[in-house]
Amino acid sequence: MSNQTSTGPVTTKELKPFTAHWFKEVGWRHIVGILALIFAAFPILYVISASLNPLGSVSTTSLIPKQISFDNYTELLSGKRGPFLRWYLNTVIVCTVVAVIQVFTSLLAAYAFSRFRFKGRRGGMLALLLIMMFPAILSMIAIYIMISQIGEAVPAVGLNTLTGYVLVLLGGSLGQVWLIKGFFDTVPKELDEAATLDGCTHWQTFYIILLPAMKPIIATTLLLSFVGVISEFLLGSLLLKDDNLKTLAIGLYGLLSGDKSNNLGVFAAGAVMTMVPVIALFQYLQRYIVGGSTAGAVKG
Repeated sequence: MSNQTSTGPVTTKELKPFTAHWFKEVGWRHIVGILALIFAAFPILYVISASLNPLGSVSTTSLIPKQISFDNYTELLSGKRGPFLRWYLNTVIVCTVVAVIQVFTSLLAAYAFSRFRFKGRRGGMLALLLIMMFPAILSMIAIYIMISQIGEAVPAVGLNTLTGYVLVLLGGSLGQVWLIKGFFDTVPKELDEAATLDGCTHWQTFYIILLPAMKPIIATTLLLSFVGVISEFLLGSLLLKDDNLKTLAIGLYGLLSGDKSNNLGVFAAGAVMTMVPVIALFQYLQRYIVGGSTAGAVKG
């Protein structure tokens, strides 16, 4: 005799334990995620709404735009409020140069701290951690005096030059060392040993074997460095005074400080366009960010 099981409609009493278990394990995370998304999206939606508001004032801007116009974008791109396109180009150049050099130098330092054992290793790592605790504003006066004196000998890297500004930002080139070192430590050392047995030098091991495994952390740190530089304001406002040398953060702040009430729309339009390179970079790098720690280094 064969066993027969009857299936009928699921009753409310049977569904309640399943719903309670689902909410306890998974459901509450969805609620937290939705609340976090709303919290993060609110200021972005407000800025976009302000950029589309033709009146461009604080009092007439709401979360949902009542009128849609691109006058603020047109006015900003036309150069009536300042050389916006020049600011944009300066920002892209500074962010690209600083982010690439910061990540490269941090990779080299993290490789040394992770794979080698030498005198002063622990002290050097703790010194880096200690330096990272102090904000850049504490060194502004010293940096200003130093760049001013350097500019007297070499004007190309002095005050009011993009080269000098880039060199100052490169002073924090080792800011990503701890993050990258932690990722280096997760990569199996057997890869290094196999490369050494095959006759690879330290540089060949680093470049050919380990770098493919480091794609996720390289993409993450590159994005973090880019965002940090594009939003930098304090040092830039101190070192860059010429209108044609300003970056987006400095130039847009000048627009807003002139008349906060009536320049909100133009400022918001500039802020929206500032998001474009960050979003484009994230879209390009996200395929590497989600990669595995040994992707590309081990072949089956």
